[in-house]
Amino acid sequence: MAITAAMVKELRELSGAGMMDCKKALTETDGNMEAAIEFLREKGLATAQKKAGRVAAEGLVAAVLSADEKKAVVVEVNAETDFVAKNEKFQKFVQQVADQALNTTASDIEAFLAEAWSLDSSKTVNEELASQIAVIGENMNIRRFQQVEETNGFVASYIHAGGKIGVLVDVETDVINDNIKEMARNIAMQVAAIKPIYTSRDEVDSSYIEKEKEILTAQAKNEKPDANDKIISGMVMGRINKELKEICLLDQVYVKAEDGKQVVQKYVDEVAKANGAKIAIKSFVRFETGEGIEKKEEDFAAEVAKQMAGN
Repeated sequence: MAITAAMVKELRELSGAGMMDCKKALTETDGNMEAAIEFLREKGLATAQKKAGRVAAEGLVAAVLSADEKKAVVVEVNAETDFVAKNEKFQKFVQQVADQALNTTASDIEAFLAEAWSLDSSKTVNEELASQIAVIGENMNIRRFQQVEETNGFVASYIHAGGKIGVLVDVETDVINDNIKEMARNIAMQVAAIKPIYTSRDEVDSSYIEKEKEILTAQAKNEKPDANDKIISGMVMGRINKELKEICLLDQVYVKAEDGKQVVQKYVDEVAKANGAKIAIKSFVRFETGEGIEKKEEDFAAEVAKQMAGN
């Protein structure tokens, strides 16, 4: 029997299971909806789905590097509470997920969840996730991962606040030593703390710059209606440069700069010169736990009162 998208959608709504799991269940049961639900229950997914409606916005970010530090991955695994994020079982599971993500060929999270669990090939990653949900007792979610590889240098990593923020930095360099590795770690800490959007100005889309020019030009003309075009242009470019220094990593003021003025690119150049190296910060990845997830605001007192009233 052909498994249609509508059938997968219906099973997802009935079970709350993931798309790939629903498709597999329907395939294994020849499209029988009731048998597919039983299949999901047998795999332990039904137990997990009872918790699927809860918001998982806490959790951990973890990073893993290859032995030669030329490849790395950062992953985010969510749970409902910070308490569980500190649980040893949860932390071990997150580390296992990161270990698998380092070598996965999956291009997205759905494909990653559908692949065989490296520690037990009879399960998928998603089935292992479901097992962990049943054991730990909270809704959990493997939200995202990103690999970085640098053959002409290395990848630096930094984990902040016990797993709240994870950063990878791609460093192209013809010299690798402790001084340059320390520089890379400092850059990763900068990314964690200051939260740049781009690595350099080269990444900023020209259409974004043009739109900003339009907005800032209108602002400047409202502020100084009698100013000529040259003055207005100077005001606009000054404001654009100020904005770019805030959002572009290499233009940001280096947080450890002794004079409070040195920008990140100058710091990198200084380290390169001191070590006779050619260094380029090519890119970075920054994951922050729960960013972009709408957290459910709950009135704890009202919840307790509701339970005591038997509602």
